[in-house]
Amino acid sequence: MKLVISDSKTGKAYNKKTESPVFLNKKLGEEVDLGLVGFAGFKAKITGGSDKQGFPMKPSLTGQGRRKILAKGGIGIKKKKKGRYVRKSMRGNEIASDVVQLNLVVTKQGEKPLSEFIKPTEEKVEEKKESAKERMIKQSLENVGNVELAEEAKKIKGKVKG
Repeated sequence: MKLVISDSKTGKAYNKKTESPVFLNKKLGEEVDLGLVGFAGFKAKITGGSDKQGFPMKPSLTGQGRRKILAKGGIGIKKKKKGRYVRKSMRGNEIASDVVQLNLVVTKQGEKPLSEFIKPTEEKVEEKKESAKERMIKQSLENVGNVELAEEAKKIKGKVKG
Protein backbone atom coordinates (compact mmCIF):
# COMPACT_ATOMS: atom_id res chain seq x y z
CA MET A 1 0.00 0.00 0.00
CA LYS A 2 1.28 3.43 -0.90
CA LEU A 3 0.75 6.19 1.65
CA VAL A 4 0.85 9.83 0.58
CA ILE A 5 1.37 11.84 3.78
CA SER A 6 0.82 15.59 3.47
CA ASP A 7 2.39 17.83 6.08
CA SER A 8 0.37 21.06 6.25
CA LYS A 9 3.06 22.69 8.38
CA THR A 10 5.75 22.48 5.67
CA GLY A 11 3.44 22.16 2.67
CA LYS A 12 5.18 19.02 1.43
CA ALA A 13 3.89 15.54 0.68
CA TYR A 14 5.87 12.39 1.43
CA ASN A 15 5.46 8.91 -0.03
CA LYS A 16 5.79 5.76 2.06
CA LYS A 17 5.24 2.20 0.86
CA THR A 18 4.10 -0.50 3.26
CA GLU A 19 4.02 -4.21 2.54
CA SER A 20 0.90 -5.02 4.56
CA PRO A 21 -2.37 -3.06 4.54
CA VAL A 22 -2.09 -1.35 7.93
CA PHE A 23 -5.31 0.65 8.13
CA LEU A 24 -7.84 -2.06 7.18
CA ASN A 25 -11.51 -1.36 8.05
CA LYS A 26 -10.80 2.29 8.86
CA LYS A 27 -13.03 4.93 7.26
CA LEU A 28 -12.32 8.21 5.51
CA GLY A 29 -12.14 11.03 8.03
CA GLU A 30 -10.82 8.86 10.88
CA GLU A 31 -7.65 9.80 12.71
CA VAL A 32 -4.96 7.11 12.72
CA ASP A 33 -1.65 6.66 14.49
CA LEU A 34 1.30 6.77 12.12
CA GLY A 35 3.47 4.95 14.66
CA LEU A 36 2.31 1.72 12.98
CA VAL A 37 4.08 2.81 9.80
CA GLY A 38 7.25 4.04 11.48
CA PHE A 39 6.47 7.70 12.25
CA ALA A 40 6.53 7.76 16.05
CA GLY A 41 4.39 10.47 17.63
CA PHE A 42 2.52 11.43 14.46
CA LYS A 43 -1.22 11.22 13.93
CA ALA A 44 -2.99 11.74 10.62
CA LYS A 45 -6.48 11.99 9.18
CA ILE A 46 -7.45 9.76 6.24
CA THR A 47 -8.66 12.07 3.46
CA GLY A 48 -8.93 9.76 0.44
CA GLY A 49 -7.52 6.96 -1.60
CA SER A 50 -7.93 4.77 -4.65
CA ASP A 51 -8.06 1.07 -5.50
CA LYS A 52 -6.03 -1.12 -7.89
CA GLN A 53 -7.86 0.13 -10.97
CA GLY A 54 -7.64 3.80 -9.93
CA PHE A 55 -11.22 4.35 -8.78
CA PRO A 56 -11.36 7.02 -6.05
CA MET A 57 -12.89 6.61 -2.61
CA LYS A 58 -15.98 8.70 -1.88
CA PRO A 59 -16.70 9.74 1.73
CA SER A 60 -20.49 9.58 1.34
CA LEU A 61 -20.55 5.94 0.11
CA THR A 62 -20.59 3.42 2.93
CA GLY A 63 -18.85 0.06 2.73
CA GLN A 64 -15.78 -1.35 1.03
CA GLY A 65 -17.02 -2.19 -2.44
CA ARG A 66 -17.22 -0.32 -5.70
CA ARG A 67 -20.53 1.07 -6.97
CA LYS A 68 -21.74 3.04 -9.97
CA ILE A 69 -23.34 6.26 -8.83
CA LEU A 70 -25.11 9.09 -10.60
CA ALA A 71 -23.33 12.26 -9.52
CA LYS A 72 -23.48 15.93 -10.40
CA GLY A 73 -19.98 16.80 -9.19
CA GLY A 74 -17.36 16.15 -6.56
CA ILE A 75 -14.37 13.87 -6.23
CA GLY A 76 -13.36 12.16 -9.47
CA ILE A 77 -16.14 13.76 -11.56
CA LYS A 78 -15.28 15.77 -14.66
CA LYS A 79 -18.35 17.19 -16.35
CA LYS A 80 -18.39 18.11 -20.01
CA LYS A 81 -21.38 20.44 -19.74
CA LYS A 82 -22.91 22.40 -16.89
CA GLY A 83 -25.87 20.77 -15.16
CA ARG A 84 -25.16 17.26 -16.44
CA TYR A 85 -25.16 14.20 -14.24
CA VAL A 86 -22.49 11.56 -14.76
CA ARG A 87 -22.59 7.86 -13.93
CA LYS A 88 -19.23 6.94 -12.37
CA SER A 89 -17.77 3.97 -10.53
CA MET A 90 -16.67 4.99 -7.05
CA ARG A 91 -15.28 3.13 -4.09
CA GLY A 92 -16.84 3.10 -0.60
CA ASN A 93 -15.38 5.01 2.33
CA GLU A 94 -14.03 1.94 4.15
CA ILE A 95 -10.46 0.74 3.51
CA ALA A 96 -10.22 -2.79 2.11
CA SER A 97 -7.30 -4.96 1.04
CA ASP A 98 -7.56 -3.87 -2.61
CA VAL A 99 -7.02 -0.17 -1.80
CA VAL A 100 -3.59 0.69 -3.19
CA GLN A 101 -3.15 4.36 -2.27
CA LEU A 102 -4.18 6.28 0.83
CA ASN A 103 -4.00 10.03 1.24
CA LEU A 104 -3.28 11.25 4.77
CA VAL A 105 -2.97 14.71 6.33
CA VAL A 106 -0.87 15.13 9.48
CA THR A 107 -2.94 16.40 12.42
CA LYS A 108 -0.47 15.90 15.26
CA GLN A 109 3.27 16.46 14.82
CA GLY A 110 5.89 14.26 16.44
CA GLU A 111 9.14 15.29 18.10
CA LYS A 112 11.16 15.10 14.86
CA PRO A 113 10.02 16.48 11.50
CA LEU A 114 8.70 14.06 8.88
CA SER A 115 11.66 14.70 6.58
CA GLU A 116 13.99 13.00 9.08
CA PHE A 117 11.96 9.77 9.03
CA ILE A 118 11.88 9.48 5.27
CA LYS A 119 15.18 8.94 3.53
CA PRO A 120 15.63 11.36 0.66
CA THR A 121 15.63 9.59 -2.66
CA GLU A 122 18.87 9.87 -4.55
CA GLU A 123 18.55 12.31 -7.39
CA LYS A 124 18.55 10.42 -10.64
CA VAL A 125 20.96 11.78 -13.17
CA GLU A 126 19.11 11.60 -16.44
CA GLU A 127 21.20 11.02 -19.48
CA LYS A 128 20.33 13.40 -22.24
CA LYS A 129 19.11 11.43 -25.23
CA GLU A 130 20.50 12.70 -28.49
CA SER A 131 18.70 12.55 -31.78
CA ALA A 132 20.37 11.00 -34.81
CA LYS A 133 21.01 14.43 -36.27
CA GLU A 134 22.73 15.63 -33.08
CA ARG A 135 24.92 12.49 -33.02
CA MET A 136 25.99 13.03 -36.63
CA ILE A 137 26.85 16.68 -35.96
CA LYS A 138 28.86 15.69 -32.91
CA GLN A 139 30.68 12.98 -34.85
CA SER A 140 31.47 15.33 -37.73
CA LEU A 141 32.87 17.91 -35.33
CA GLU A 142 35.12 15.23 -33.82
CA ASN A 143 36.28 14.16 -37.29
CA VAL A 144 37.15 17.68 -38.44
CA GLY A 145 40.76 17.21 -37.37
CA ASN A 146 41.02 13.81 -39.08
CA VAL A 147 42.82 14.39 -42.45
CA GLU A 148 42.16 10.94 -43.91
CA LEU A 149 38.41 11.30 -43.62
CA ALA A 150 38.57 14.76 -45.21
CA GLU A 151 40.46 13.31 -48.23
CA GLU A 152 37.88 10.55 -48.62
CA ALA A 153 35.08 13.10 -48.45
CA LYS A 154 36.67 15.14 -51.26
CA LYS A 155 36.83 12.08 -53.51
CA ILE A 156 33.21 11.13 -52.85
CA LYS A 157 31.82 14.65 -53.23
CA GLY A 158 29.84 15.05 -56.44
CA LYS A 159 29.76 11.34 -57.29
CA VAL A 160 27.13 10.20 -54.76
CA LYS A 161 23.64 11.57 -54.98
CA GLY A 162 21.14 11.07 -52.23
